[in-house]
Amino acid sequence: MRDRSALDRRTALAGGLGLLAAQVVAHPVLAAPANPIAAIEGRHGGRLGVFAVDLHTGRTLAHRADQRFKLHSTFKGLLAALVLADVARGAERLDAPVRFGRADLLPASPVTEAAVDRGVLTVAELCVAITARSDNAAANLLMARRGGPARLTRFLRSLGDHTTRVDSYEGQMAGRPADHDTTSPRAVVATLRRLLLGPALPPSARATLEHWLRGNEVGRNRLRAAFPPDWIAGDRTGTADGACNDYAFARRPGRAPLLVSAYHAAPGMALTDQEAVIRAVGQAVVAWQRG
Repeated sequence: MRDRSALDRRTALAGGLGLLAAQVVAHPVLAAPANPIAAIEGRHGGRLGVFAVDLHTGRTLAHRADQRFKLHSTFKGLLAALVLADVARGAERLDAPVRFGRADLLPASPVTEAAVDRGVLTVAELCVAITARSDNAAANLLMARRGGPARLTRFLRSLGDHTTRVDSYEGQMAGRPADHDTTSPRAVVATLRRLLLGPALPPSARATLEHWLRGNEVGRNRLRAAFPPDWIAGDRTGTADGACNDYAFARRPGRAPLLVSAYHAAPGMALTDQEAVIRAVGQAVVAWQRG
């Protein structure tokens, strides 16, 4: 009788464990929330690369962060930094005059076109033209003056950026090999961090570069459009047929800065729709950094 009772208890225990196992299978532990950037890409299409770092907490948010994307005009912020580095070592002057003519003009060159009859702008004025208005002719004038695309790439290598590469002048990027004139979201954020917050530039040059990026008029509908009004932010944009890019910094009250980049490749998508994608990234990053 005792043996039969023990057997019944073992059978009941085994059944109970089996039922518990079934309940575990039926109700698994919830996984971590899905990456919000992947969800944005899934809703809108295209290829979306994002990297954000919250320097207050050290947390990062990444999606396709190490894939290559065309720089387009986002290289202009890096070019402005090269100019400031050369000024700091005495190889350039911000008040130096740069002469140009109608033959130097390109489409999307509002500042140089307005000044073409005068035929001269200072280095500082050209830097403001590329950072605030994304002036293409101004970028080429500065690029040629500072040693061309190869010199800009060498400057980036000196900062520890072994990913970003600039191979072409404005107007010559179409049809180049896939890896030419590219960066990755992670690489460009790391370089932005070195330029604005690290020792790559002296403090006065860092302050000037930040001031120029804060004055970007082209980025009003992109990442910064999603930032709270008490954030002090700046950015540099890049645009082409099927490409809508932006990287930004934000100084938040009582917290260390936030850095983020978003590169969206979606051939055939309207620019207004792509800018909505970049704004959605900004909104997702704002929500993420609160977590």
